[in-house]
Amino acid sequence: MTVDYYESDSPPAGVTGGESLTIEQAIANLHSQDYSLRYYAAWWVGRFRVKEPAAIAALIDALEEESEQTKIGDYSLLRNAARALGKLGDKQALPALIRCLECTDYYVREAAAQALEMLGDRDSIPRLMEFLDGGVAAAVRVPGKSHLQQPYDSVIEALGTLQATEAIPLISPFLEHSVERVQYAAARAMYQLTGERVYGERLVTALNGDNLQLRRSALMDLGAIGYLPGAQAISETLAENSMKLIALKGVLEHHLDRQESLSLSDDAIRVMDLMDSLL
Repeated sequence: MTVDYYESDSPPAGVTGGESLTIEQAIANLHSQDYSLRYYAAWWVGRFRVKEPAAIAALIDALEEESEQTKIGDYSLLRNAARALGKLGDKQALPALIRCLECTDYYVREAAAQALEMLGDRDSIPRLMEFLDGGVAAAVRVPGKSHLQQPYDSVIEALGTLQATEAIPLISPFLEHSVERVQYAAARAMYQLTGERVYGERLVTALNGDNLQLRRSALMDLGAIGYLPGAQAISETLAENSMKLIALKGVLEHHLDRQESLSLSDDAIRVMDLMDSLL
């Protein structure tokens, strides 16, 4: 899918006004001594897909430096740089992103896993699989924090997208994890890796849950796997039409990518009709 699931198109929090940049200014700002300028430039370069070699090199450098900000626990630049490198899709970033999986900051590890998924290089699979070695028993919350020990949902989603069939025995137990979002990630990946409808149907069932945020997550997962049998349920979910349209767009794109005929199938027309009904 071409939809971004991990980052809003809005400027990063804390940046006033969302300054408009030129490509030259953005690249220059990536080298600035002003941390806030670098932070915004990293987001901007990813948002507008600036694939200039100088921008990519500067983002990789940002991942590998230890600044005064990281010393005091501010990893926001690293997170933005990792996300941007995923969006830009340059394989030069692979080693640096894999090293980011060792970062002490949970959200940098999460951004790196998401970026590696977008990069689509199977060389990252062994390191991603290591996160699951402890199984469900190790996947517990950090005391005093809202997150788990590792970004299990992002790691599992990456393994699914990367077609890491060797990870199936590690992923499958997470279908029974206590955190719904991790369950959904496991169902999403298992469908991608096996094609078995039972995993898609688990996500369809999740659309009926009480929690809006979890319904949104299930919508995005169904769109990401292009689950055609769930199209009607997606259109009827109690969630914003914009979210349902994104999910249905994913279903339609997935179906069209696999359709040999140039003419629209009945299924494609049905999904398009559902999308029209939401406009």
